[in-house]
This record gives sequence, C-alpha cells and structure tokens, in this order.
Amino acid sequence: MESKYDFAQQLRRQLTPQERRLWYLLRNRRFAHFKFRRQHPVGPYFLDFACCRVHLAVELDGGQHDARAGYDARRTAWLTLHGWRVLRFWNNELIENEEAVLARILEALVSQAPSPRPSPWKGEGE
Repeated sequence: MESKYDFAQQLRRQLTPQERRLWYLLRNRRFAHFKFRRQHPVGPYFLDFACCRVHLAVELDGGQHDARAGYDARRTAWLTLHGWRVLRFWNNELIENEEAVLARILEALVSQAPSPRPSPWKGEGE
C-alpha cells in the first residue's frame, strides 16, 4: 500500500506549469525567508504549498476546480478548523498578475508570523 508520503512525492513530480512557476518563486526560503513545502500532507489532504511556521496553505487551482467547489469548501473548512489559513488562486491569476499573487501571499505571511520577542538581555523594563 502506498503511503501518503509516497503519494505526495508522486504529486510533486506532476506539477502544472503554473505550480512549477510558483514553486520556483517560493522555494529555498527565497520568498521573504519563509520556508515552503509543496504537496505537503496535512490530515487527509495535500496542500499545494504550505508554510508550516505560520500554518498558511497556498492553493493554485485550474479550471477543474470549478466542478469541485463543494469539495474545496469542505477542505478549506477542515483546514481552518485545524488552524490553517488557506489562500486560493486561479492559474490565470498567477499568469496575468504574478506580483499581485505574491503580494497577497506576503501579506498573509506577515500577518500570521509571530512577532519577535524582546531580548531579555536588552534590560526589559528599564
């Protein structure tokens, strides 16, 4: 029986051109120094792109998702219930306005990132 990690690896090999482009932009901490994973398993689902540090899922959907709106809504509800924020983009959004997609991702990352704690060595309370 195939494990979910084997299946995730198979999904990683089958990226669409748009997913490949977005992965190029997000990988290796090159996007605002946040680490992303692709086809990351969370519960019963696989997230297209996930930043585990802030529980942000980025989904890139093609036309086939029009017919799967109910499934996508249930999936988003489950992920939200388990502490994930889901950003969903259409492939054509990435193609037509890559900068706007990246700006929305960055906004979500920054709004969810934990704020750095002050150093106890700086003499808090002085």
